[in-house]
Amino acid sequence: MKDLWKLLKHGNKPSLLAAFVNLFLGIIKLIAYVFTGNVAMFAETMHSLGDAANQFFVFIGSALSKKSPTKQFPKGFGRLVNLVCLGAVLIVGILSYETVIEGWHQITHPVESSKVWISVIVLLIGIVLEGSVLLKASKEIAHDSGTKVNAMTAIPKAFTHLSSARPATKLVFMEDLVATSGGVLALLSVVISHTTGFMQAEGIASILIGLMMFYVVGVVFLENARGVIGETDEEMLNHIAYLVLDDPNIRDIKQLEVVKEGESLHVELIAEVDPTLSFAYVDDIRDHLVDILLSQKNVSKVTVSFDEDNEVKDWKHIGERPDALS
Repeated sequence: MKDLWKLLKHGNKPSLLAAFVNLFLGIIKLIAYVFTGNVAMFAETMHSLGDAANQFFVFIGSALSKKSPTKQFPKGFGRLVNLVCLGAVLIVGILSYETVIEGWHQITHPVESSKVWISVIVLLIGIVLEGSVLLKASKEIAHDSGTKVNAMTAIPKAFTHLSSARPATKLVFMEDLVATSGGVLALLSVVISHTTGFMQAEGIASILIGLMMFYVVGVVFLENARGVIGETDEEMLNHIAYLVLDDPNIRDIKQLEVVKEGESLHVELIAEVDPTLSFAYVDDIRDHLVDILLSQKNVSKVTVSFDEDNEVKDWKHIGERPDALS
């Protein structure tokens, strides 16, 4: 239990914050739906409760992924966060379907909702709270990418650096982006329905919210599926290749792999050196390379081995040096 608590303390903080915020919003939206019968409010209830459930799972998964390797699992548990994210989006997918179906029922058999003021107040609260979580996730993305932002620029710049975000943070950002947008849509539909009598507006908003949720499901599912299989970080691969070849003792790179393991990167390198060098000298080269590579962003494990220089240029993958990492 003590070890579990230590791991949980290192879990993804935006996920935990989002989980509590969405649980609170899900409860008050459910109460509002019971009193008003508003279909757009039903869509928002499903969305918030679904987000709360999967973000709790993501928080736990991100914490457990930091567990140290064991004899049974020598490569560690880094990809566990990807597995959890895959399970999380399935929950969102089911709720997305229910949201679309309920919206379609409202379009084909419109029902007038009551106590509009309750819906407006609850949706405004939701927009403010979900927007706050979105801003928090945006700042985490900026931190992950090493970008300086303020309250005004955090969200726009998050889109630019989304690929640099950790899987859990990216999931929170995308879900709360949809949640905030969905809240605005739901609010507009309630106002339109009440002022014009066009009750189908709530159903249209519900379907749009459901479709946005489906989009998040698709994007996050594909990304984490690649993470579970083991995806190469191309930008860091290129950066590390430059670092290795900067060493005057390295003649060539025979093999280099930089694989994403959840929120970390594992590096495996086979470098070519002068065959006349002594074992002791080559061992010093190895220690130097390991120190340099472990100091790179998100790199948690490095394996370096050597082969004699075959005087043939093996490494042809290298491209232009990434400015952000150099």
